[in-house]
Amino acid sequence: MKRVLSGIQPTSDSFHLGNYLGAVKQWVELQDGHDAFYCIVDLHALTVETDPALLRKRTLASAAQLLALGISPEKSTLFVQSQVPQHNQLGWIMECLTGFGEASRMTQFKDKSSKAGSDSARVGLFTYPMLQAADILLYQAHYVPVGEDQRQHIELTRDLAGRFNTRYGQTFQLPEAYILKTAAKINDIQEPTAKMSKSSGAVAGVIEIMDSPEANLKKIKSAMTDAGREVKYDLAEKPGISNLLTIHSALSGRTIQELENEFAGKGYGDFKSAVAEVVVEYLRPIRARALELLEDEKHLLDILHQGSTKARNVAQETIENTYKNLGVVL
Repeated sequence: MKRVLSGIQPTSDSFHLGNYLGAVKQWVELQDGHDAFYCIVDLHALTVETDPALLRKRTLASAAQLLALGISPEKSTLFVQSQVPQHNQLGWIMECLTGFGEASRMTQFKDKSSKAGSDSARVGLFTYPMLQAADILLYQAHYVPVGEDQRQHIELTRDLAGRFNTRYGQTFQLPEAYILKTAAKINDIQEPTAKMSKSSGAVAGVIEIMDSPEANLKKIKSAMTDAGREVKYDLAEKPGISNLLTIHSALSGRTIQELENEFAGKGYGDFKSAVAEVVVEYLRPIRARALELLEDEKHLLDILHQGSTKARNVAQETIENTYKNLGVVL
Protein backbone atom coordinates (compact mmCIF):
# COMPACT_ATOMS: atom_id res chain seq x y z
CA MET A 1 0.00 0.00 0.00
CA LYS A 2 1.09 3.57 -0.63
CA ARG A 3 2.10 5.38 2.53
CA VAL A 4 0.50 8.63 3.65
CA LEU A 5 1.79 10.90 6.38
CA SER A 6 0.37 14.02 7.95
CA GLY A 7 0.61 15.84 11.25
CA ILE A 8 -1.21 18.29 13.46
CA GLN A 9 0.14 20.66 16.09
CA PRO A 10 -1.10 20.45 19.70
CA THR A 11 -1.59 24.20 20.02
CA SER A 12 -5.05 24.31 21.61
CA ASP A 13 -7.26 22.39 24.02
CA SER A 14 -9.70 21.51 21.26
CA PHE A 15 -9.78 21.01 17.52
CA HIS A 16 -12.49 22.99 15.77
CA LEU A 17 -15.02 21.96 13.17
CA GLY A 18 -12.85 23.37 10.36
CA ASN A 19 -9.93 21.13 11.43
CA TYR A 20 -12.16 18.09 11.33
CA LEU A 21 -14.01 18.69 8.06
CA GLY A 22 -10.99 20.21 6.32
CA ALA A 23 -8.43 17.56 7.28
CA VAL A 24 -9.06 14.91 9.94
CA LYS A 25 -12.22 13.51 8.31
CA GLN A 26 -10.17 12.81 5.19
CA TRP A 27 -7.34 11.32 7.25
CA VAL A 28 -9.89 8.84 8.56
CA GLU A 29 -10.99 7.98 5.03
CA LEU A 30 -7.37 7.54 3.86
CA GLN A 31 -6.77 4.85 6.50
CA ASP A 32 -8.54 2.39 4.23
CA GLY A 33 -6.29 1.43 1.36
CA HIS A 34 -3.18 3.26 2.59
CA ASP A 35 -0.39 2.71 5.10
CA ALA A 36 -1.24 5.76 7.21
CA PHE A 37 1.14 7.53 9.62
CA TYR A 38 -0.38 10.38 11.63
CA CYS A 39 1.78 12.46 13.92
CA ILE A 40 1.13 14.95 16.70
CA VAL A 41 3.95 17.37 15.88
CA ASP A 42 4.71 18.71 19.34
CA LEU A 43 8.23 19.84 18.38
CA HIS A 44 6.75 22.26 15.86
CA ALA A 45 4.67 23.76 18.65
CA LEU A 46 7.90 24.95 20.33
CA THR A 47 8.41 27.80 17.83
CA VAL A 48 6.36 30.02 20.17
CA GLU A 49 6.47 30.55 23.93
CA THR A 50 5.40 27.28 25.54
CA ASP A 51 3.96 26.35 28.91
CA PRO A 52 5.20 22.79 29.70
CA ALA A 53 2.04 21.66 31.52
CA LEU A 54 -0.14 23.06 28.73
CA LEU A 55 1.95 21.38 26.00
CA ARG A 56 1.57 17.99 27.69
CA LYS A 57 -2.15 18.49 28.25
CA ARG A 58 -2.76 19.55 24.66
CA THR A 59 -0.67 16.74 23.21
CA LEU A 60 -2.81 14.17 25.05
CA ALA A 61 -5.99 16.07 24.15
CA SER A 62 -4.98 16.01 20.47
CA ALA A 63 -4.40 12.25 20.61
CA ALA A 64 -7.73 11.64 22.34
CA GLN A 65 -9.61 13.72 19.79
CA LEU A 66 -7.94 12.05 16.80
CA LEU A 67 -8.95 8.66 18.16
CA ALA A 68 -12.47 9.85 18.96
CA LEU A 69 -12.82 11.29 15.45
CA GLY A 70 -11.99 7.93 13.88
CA ILE A 71 -8.23 7.48 13.63
CA SER A 72 -7.80 3.76 14.37
CA PRO A 73 -4.61 2.35 16.01
CA GLU A 74 -5.35 -0.89 14.14
CA LYS A 75 -5.40 0.83 10.74
CA SER A 76 -2.92 3.68 11.30
CA THR A 77 0.28 4.50 13.13
CA LEU A 78 -0.57 7.33 15.53
CA PHE A 79 2.42 8.77 17.37
CA VAL A 80 4.00 11.81 18.99
CA GLN A 81 6.84 13.44 17.06
CA SER A 82 9.13 14.00 20.06
CA GLN A 83 9.02 10.29 20.93
CA VAL A 84 10.90 9.56 17.69
CA PRO A 85 14.36 11.20 18.01
CA GLN A 86 15.17 10.45 14.37
CA HIS A 87 13.06 13.50 13.44
CA ASN A 88 15.73 15.74 14.97
CA GLN A 89 18.54 13.74 13.39
CA LEU A 90 17.18 14.03 9.88
CA GLY A 91 16.05 17.60 10.53
CA TRP A 92 19.68 18.68 10.98
CA ILE A 93 20.67 17.02 7.72
CA MET A 94 17.84 18.82 5.92
CA GLU A 95 19.01 22.14 7.41
CA CYS A 96 22.50 21.47 6.06
CA LEU A 97 21.06 20.88 2.57
CA THR A 98 18.95 24.04 2.50
CA GLY A 99 20.22 27.40 1.28
CA PHE A 100 19.56 30.49 3.40
CA GLY A 101 17.82 32.24 0.52
CA GLU A 102 15.71 29.15 -0.11
CA ALA A 103 14.55 29.10 3.51
CA SER A 104 13.95 32.86 3.49
CA ARG A 105 11.42 32.53 0.69
CA MET A 106 9.07 30.32 2.68
CA THR A 107 5.88 32.36 2.87
CA GLN A 108 4.72 31.18 6.28
CA PHE A 109 7.91 32.42 7.94
CA LYS A 110 7.61 35.77 6.17
CA ASP A 111 3.97 36.11 7.20
CA LYS A 112 4.44 35.13 10.83
CA SER A 113 7.69 37.02 11.38
CA SER A 114 6.28 40.18 9.81
CA LYS A 115 3.50 40.24 12.41
CA ALA A 116 5.80 39.95 15.42
CA GLY A 117 8.94 41.42 13.89
CA SER A 118 11.87 39.39 12.59
CA ASP A 119 14.04 40.24 15.62
CA SER A 120 11.64 38.45 17.96
CA ALA A 121 10.95 35.49 15.64
CA ARG A 122 12.49 32.22 16.82
CA VAL A 123 15.19 30.52 14.75
CA GLY A 124 13.00 27.41 14.97
CA LEU A 125 10.27 29.23 13.05
CA PHE A 126 12.79 29.87 10.28
CA THR A 127 14.04 26.28 10.16
CA TYR A 128 10.84 24.40 10.84
CA PRO A 129 10.18 23.69 7.12
CA MET A 130 13.37 21.61 7.19
CA LEU A 131 12.09 19.66 10.19
CA GLN A 132 8.78 19.27 8.38
CA ALA A 133 10.67 17.85 5.39
CA ALA A 134 12.39 15.41 7.73
CA ASP A 135 9.02 14.40 9.20
CA ILE A 136 7.89 13.35 5.73
CA LEU A 137 11.08 11.85 4.30
CA LEU A 138 11.76 9.81 7.43
CA TYR A 139 8.78 7.57 6.61
CA GLN A 140 9.29 7.42 2.83
CA ALA A 141 5.77 8.82 2.41
CA HIS A 142 4.21 8.69 -1.04
CA TYR A 143 1.44 11.17 -0.24
CA VAL A 144 1.14 14.03 2.23
CA PRO A 145 -2.44 15.20 2.86
CA VAL A 146 -2.22 18.98 3.27
CA GLY A 147 -4.16 22.12 2.54
CA GLU A 148 -3.30 24.33 -0.41
CA ASP A 149 -1.36 26.68 1.90
CA GLN A 150 1.18 23.91 2.57
CA ARG A 151 2.00 23.17 -1.07
CA GLN A 152 5.20 25.26 -0.89
CA HIS A 153 6.46 23.12 1.99
CA ILE A 154 5.92 19.92 0.02
CA GLU A 155 7.80 21.41 -2.94
CA LEU A 156 10.73 22.22 -0.63
CA THR A 157 10.62 18.65 0.71
CA ARG A 158 10.75 17.27 -2.83
CA ASP A 159 13.62 19.60 -3.72
CA LEU A 160 15.64 18.51 -0.68
CA ALA A 161 14.95 14.82 -1.27
CA GLY A 162 15.96 15.12 -4.94
CA ARG A 163 19.09 17.07 -4.03
CA PHE A 164 20.17 14.44 -1.50
CA ASN A 165 19.42 11.56 -3.89
CA THR A 166 21.43 13.22 -6.68
CA ARG A 167 24.45 13.92 -4.50
CA TYR A 168 24.57 10.84 -2.30
CA GLY A 169 22.55 8.13 -4.01
CA GLN A 170 18.91 7.07 -3.95
CA THR A 171 17.74 7.46 -0.37
CA PHE A 172 14.34 9.15 -0.20
CA GLN A 173 10.96 8.65 -1.77
CA LEU A 174 9.83 11.90 -3.44
CA PRO A 175 6.48 12.66 -1.80
CA GLU A 176 3.47 14.09 -3.56
CA ALA A 177 1.11 16.64 -2.04
CA TYR A 178 -2.35 15.15 -1.60
CA ILE A 179 -4.23 18.43 -1.60
CA LEU A 180 -7.30 18.10 0.57
CA LYS A 181 -10.21 19.23 -1.53
CA THR A 182 -13.48 19.38 0.33
CA ALA A 183 -16.78 20.99 -0.44
CA ALA A 184 -17.02 21.71 3.26
CA LYS A 185 -14.95 24.88 3.51
CA ILE A 186 -15.95 26.05 6.97
CA ASN A 187 -15.74 29.73 7.86
CA ASP A 188 -16.02 31.60 11.15
CA ILE A 189 -19.69 31.77 12.14
CA GLN A 190 -19.28 35.37 13.36
CA GLU A 191 -17.04 36.48 10.47
CA PRO A 192 -18.38 34.26 7.66
CA THR A 193 -16.03 35.66 5.02
CA ALA A 194 -13.00 34.50 7.07
CA LYS A 195 -11.71 30.96 7.57
CA MET A 196 -12.61 29.34 10.89
CA SER A 197 -9.40 29.66 12.89
CA LYS A 198 -8.33 30.23 16.47
CA SER A 199 -5.35 32.28 15.33
CA SER A 200 -7.67 35.26 14.84
CA GLY A 201 -8.03 35.39 18.63
CA ALA A 202 -11.84 35.37 18.56
CA VAL A 203 -13.52 32.22 19.85
CA ALA A 204 -17.18 33.23 19.46
CA GLY A 205 -17.15 32.20 15.80
CA VAL A 206 -15.28 28.90 16.28
CA ILE A 207 -17.17 25.64 16.84
CA GLU A 208 -14.93 23.55 19.07
CA ILE A 209 -15.04 19.76 19.29
CA MET A 210 -14.51 19.76 23.06
CA ASP A 211 -16.92 22.58 23.91
CA SER A 212 -20.01 21.56 25.87
CA PRO A 213 -23.17 20.99 23.82
CA GLU A 214 -24.67 24.03 25.55
CA ALA A 215 -21.75 26.25 24.50
CA ASN A 216 -21.93 25.21 20.85
CA LEU A 217 -25.71 25.54 20.85
CA LYS A 218 -25.40 29.12 22.07
CA LYS A 219 -22.68 29.95 19.52
CA ILE A 220 -24.68 28.70 16.55
CA LYS A 221 -27.89 30.39 17.63
CA SER A 222 -25.86 33.61 17.87
CA ALA A 223 -24.19 33.09 14.47
CA MET A 224 -23.98 36.05 12.11
CA THR A 225 -26.69 36.02 9.45
CA ASP A 226 -27.47 38.23 6.48
CA ALA A 227 -30.10 40.66 5.28
CA GLY A 228 -33.49 39.17 4.42
CA ARG A 229 -35.09 35.96 5.62
CA GLU A 230 -34.52 33.51 2.77
CA VAL A 231 -32.41 30.42 3.53
CA LYS A 232 -30.43 30.29 0.31
CA TYR A 233 -26.86 29.46 -0.64
CA ASP A 234 -25.27 32.63 -2.05
CA LEU A 235 -21.67 33.28 -1.01
CA ALA A 236 -21.62 36.85 -2.30
CA GLU A 237 -24.91 38.07 -0.81
CA LYS A 238 -25.46 35.61 2.05
CA PRO A 239 -22.08 34.42 3.39
CA GLY A 240 -23.46 33.74 6.87
CA ILE A 241 -26.37 31.56 5.76
CA SER A 242 -24.20 29.89 3.10
CA ASN A 243 -21.67 28.93 5.78
CA LEU A 244 -24.38 27.45 8.02
CA LEU A 245 -25.83 25.54 5.06
CA THR A 246 -22.36 24.11 4.37
CA ILE A 247 -21.97 23.02 8.00
CA HIS A 248 -25.41 21.38 8.10
CA SER A 249 -24.82 19.60 4.78
CA ALA A 250 -21.34 18.35 5.76
CA LEU A 251 -22.58 16.81 9.00
CA SER A 252 -26.06 15.64 8.00
CA GLY A 253 -25.11 14.31 4.56
CA ARG A 254 -28.00 16.19 3.00
CA THR A 255 -27.53 18.37 -0.08
CA ILE A 256 -27.68 22.15 -0.01
CA GLN A 257 -30.67 21.99 -2.36
CA GLU A 258 -32.58 19.69 0.02
CA LEU A 259 -31.94 22.07 2.89
CA GLU A 260 -33.00 25.11 0.88
CA ASN A 261 -36.26 23.34 0.01
CA GLU A 262 -36.92 22.31 3.61
CA PHE A 263 -36.48 25.83 4.97
CA ALA A 264 -38.26 27.66 2.16
CA GLY A 265 -40.64 30.13 3.74
CA LYS A 266 -39.11 29.67 7.22
CA GLY A 267 -37.02 32.22 9.10
CA TYR A 268 -33.40 32.28 10.14
CA GLY A 269 -34.31 31.33 13.70
CA ASP A 270 -35.76 27.97 12.68
CA PHE A 271 -32.80 27.29 10.43
CA LYS A 272 -30.16 28.14 13.03
CA SER A 273 -31.92 25.91 15.56
CA ALA A 274 -31.77 23.03 13.08
CA VAL A 275 -28.07 23.62 12.38
CA ALA A 276 -27.36 23.76 16.12
CA GLU A 277 -29.12 20.44 16.69
CA VAL A 278 -27.19 18.72 13.89
CA VAL A 279 -23.83 20.03 15.14
CA VAL A 280 -24.47 19.27 18.80
CA GLU A 281 -25.69 15.73 18.17
CA TYR A 282 -22.84 14.99 15.75
CA LEU A 283 -20.18 16.17 18.19
CA ARG A 284 -21.76 14.78 21.38
CA PRO A 285 -20.42 11.17 21.08
CA ILE A 286 -17.05 12.40 19.80
CA ARG A 287 -16.57 14.67 22.81
CA ALA A 288 -17.74 11.91 25.17
CA ARG A 289 -15.26 9.42 23.69
CA ALA A 290 -12.37 11.91 23.87
CA LEU A 291 -13.14 12.65 27.52
CA GLU A 292 -13.28 8.93 28.23
CA LEU A 293 -9.85 8.44 26.68
CA LEU A 294 -8.42 11.35 28.68
CA GLU A 295 -9.78 9.82 31.88
CA ASP A 296 -7.71 6.67 31.23
CA GLU A 297 -4.34 8.29 30.60
CA LYS A 298 -2.41 5.02 30.87
CA HIS A 299 -4.42 3.47 28.05
CA LEU A 300 -4.00 6.60 25.93
CA LEU A 301 -0.24 6.63 26.51
CA ASP A 302 -0.05 2.91 25.67
CA ILE A 303 -1.64 3.61 22.27
CA LEU A 304 0.81 6.45 21.61
CA HIS A 305 3.83 4.43 22.77
CA GLN A 306 2.86 1.53 20.50
CA GLY A 307 2.59 3.94 17.58
CA SER A 308 5.89 5.60 18.44
CA THR A 309 7.65 2.22 18.61
CA LYS A 310 6.44 1.35 15.11
CA ALA A 311 7.38 4.82 13.85
CA ARG A 312 10.89 4.56 15.36
CA ASN A 313 11.51 1.22 13.63
CA VAL A 314 10.66 2.73 10.24
CA ALA A 315 12.55 5.96 10.98
CA GLN A 316 15.69 4.17 12.15
CA GLU A 317 15.99 2.29 8.87
CA THR A 318 15.83 5.60 6.98
CA ILE A 319 18.41 7.23 9.25
CA GLU A 320 20.86 4.36 8.92
CA ASN A 321 20.56 4.42 5.14
CA THR A 322 20.92 8.22 5.11
CA TYR A 323 24.02 8.16 7.31
CA LYS A 324 25.60 5.37 5.28
CA ASN A 325 25.09 7.24 2.00
CA LEU A 326 26.32 10.46 3.58
CA GLY A 327 29.52 8.85 4.85
CA VAL A 328 28.71 9.10 8.54
CA VAL A 329 30.49 6.31 10.45
CA LEU A 330 27.93 3.92 11.96
